[in-house]
Amino acid sequence: MEVLVHGGRDVRATLDGDVGDACVVACPPHPQHRGSRSDERLRAVSRALVDAGVDCLRIDYGPWAEGVGEVTDAINAVSHAHDELGYGRVGLFGYSFGGAVSLLAATECAADVRAVSVVAPADRLSSELDAVAAVKTLSIPLQVVAGRRDTTVEWERVAAAAREQGGDVVELPADHFFVGQAGTVADRVGPFLVDALG
Repeated sequence: MEVLVHGGRDVRATLDGDVGDACVVACPPHPQHRGSRSDERLRAVSRALVDAGVDCLRIDYGPWAEGVGEVTDAINAVSHAHDELGYGRVGLFGYSFGGAVSLLAATECAADVRAVSVVAPADRLSSELDAVAAVKTLSIPLQVVAGRRDTTVEWERVAAAAREQGGDVVELPADHFFVGQAGTVADRVGPFLVDALG
């Protein structure tokens, strides 16, 4: 189902599932590098969630806004899932740039988010948008999935901060793109979020 997310920016989304009580907002990779809600890692995680009875709202960001607007888009999507779509339990998921977006958004809407899982997260979007600092403020269930051969983003600092917070850190034999391993990623992320959303 196509969804227009309220909040003042042109944010389009796809809602996968049957509109149950739990939903995960999925944030795509960098929009200036063709990142979109149709990303194969987002689709694989969405399928795993829906198969387990949790809906997934895969978003496209509004116009490029240096990370600030994209974090706002994720926050608005969480609010939309709660207020407009009626979900009682909401989680966040993001890949790469979207991982950092998810972590930063989770700090801003912590009362509305029950868990966050990120795959190959960037450690920052800018000097002001620090995903590592965001991790250190989170007290909700947190998962970081990374590829040991990933040299595209600086994920190690996010993983270290997550470990310090008692988060679930999974390192897979992969590079940043998890080529041919989207299903493996979904097998790790899906159960974590389903369990955390209870």
